[in-house]
Amino acid sequence: MTLLHICDYGSGNIHNVERALVRAGAQVLRCESAQDMVGARAVVIPGVGAFGDCIAALRAKGFEEPIKDLVDSGVWVLGICVGMQILATHSEEFGHHQGMGIIPGSVRLIPGQTPEGETLKRPHVGWSNLYSGETSWCDSPLANVDQASPVYFVHSYQLVPDDPAHVLAYSQYGGHPIVAAVRRKRVFGVQFHPEKSGHTGLRVLEEFVKLVKAGSD
Repeated sequence: MTLLHICDYGSGNIHNVERALVRAGAQVLRCESAQDMVGARAVVIPGVGAFGDCIAALRAKGFEEPIKDLVDSGVWVLGICVGMQILATHSEEFGHHQGMGIIPGSVRLIPGQTPEGETLKRPHVGWSNLYSGETSWCDSPLANVDQASPVYFVHSYQLVPDDPAHVLAYSQYGGHPIVAAVRRKRVFGVQFHPEKSGHTGLRVLEEFVKLVKAGSD
């Protein structure tokens, strides 16, 4: 069974993420310290709440440098929601916060108005469809996902990569494209919650598990 290390830094819907990963065919090791991540072949980084709180908690537990070292060594990574956002260079949420810089880009507030000037609710809560970005879905967690498949979002900010080629998927909210998934080599991030996205979310996690297994054989 494919072993995934899940980063437990005290922020994130970790219990549901863990259950969903097990259902997707993975064995999960919950890491409460950097030492627990030694030898990891794949890391999942969940996260909910404010960017600043999440990155501060991650750093306080000593996870940042080990994660960067694992990325440099070619380990598979999946960031979920704010766990995706903290992969960025910096965030504009409640001030300026430095991220891990693994996927160069900034975390910005999603639009508050439609192109016609109507008010949009923030946070964006609910189901939105996925569409291809600048990068093919082949060899990614979205490889087995159909275009326009709905997934579940809860967020007010989005990661906007410096390089458009790192945009794996986007959704639409109030007539605006919203970054829904990113990729840089073996590092992936999804703004939506696969653990809350039904059959499509399970497919995303299953494909990630398959990628890890194939890369470890």
